[in-house]
Amino acid sequence: MWRAGLPGGLRAVFEGSPLSSGGSPRLLEGKVALVTAGTDGIGLGVAEALGVAGAQVFLSSRRAHNVQRAVETLRGRGLQVSGVTCHVGRAEDREKMVQAALDTFGAIDILVSNAAVNPHFGPILEADESTWDKVFRVNVTAAAMLVRLVVPHMEKRGGGAIVLMSSIAGYQPMRGLGPYGVSKAALLGLVGALSPELRRSRVRVNGVAPGLVRSRFSAALWEDEAVREQALKELGADRLGAPAEVAQAVLFLVSPLASFVAGQTLVVAGGAWSRL
Repeated sequence: MWRAGLPGGLRAVFEGSPLSSGGSPRLLEGKVALVTAGTDGIGLGVAEALGVAGAQVFLSSRRAHNVQRAVETLRGRGLQVSGVTCHVGRAEDREKMVQAALDTFGAIDILVSNAAVNPHFGPILEADESTWDKVFRVNVTAAAMLVRLVVPHMEKRGGGAIVLMSSIAGYQPMRGLGPYGVSKAALLGLVGALSPELRRSRVRVNGVAPGLVRSRFSAALWEDEAVREQALKELGADRLGAPAEVAQAVLFLVSPLASFVAGQTLVVAGGAWSRL
């Protein structure tokens, strides 16, 4: 499943690699990972990749049927997965989710904060105050509050790894995505601010900034061929990415392979321009 959507040549490379389900090096054996918005697109790809690498995965979504479907699908692959409904913009939901993960697996070693909203598409000045409030509450504030909740549990385990999901839109404005892009730029700053404070607790904080990826969340930018080609041209990328390609970047950052990587945001965008 995590290879779905890859171009044929890349699919062959992944299927023959040690990170495929048949020969995983189990980089995350004994670890517990919490993945928000982990039932579709990039989030589901991340949940599966971490599970294949040996982690016990606790995922969330706002809709119960999405959680059930994702959990059943991943368990069908032999992965240790559970989940719960959660609206990350609500403090009580975040607290219940973290407690449910602890009750289920007994620990949290990894957090992938992937949940995001984009309720506005159009000129930035047409976005009203409620739109800005919602975008920042879910995309930025919720991520910071989740980190606050999980760090004490990571400290009990001697450390941990956190990935905040940003976007190429945080580096360069994308037409129609003003508030969303600003919120994703804020996550670049949050990674930089959190990392030095948490290194003393042996908690590594990094980010991933995907480009235009074939997922339901970004469908408005790629389903129509003309819109897709214009978006790719503006970004400076040659093709759409696949959730699996982003998932492998996340896997690297939360694994021991990235033990000397902290405070960085890895751009996974097919060569799209990505400098502030």
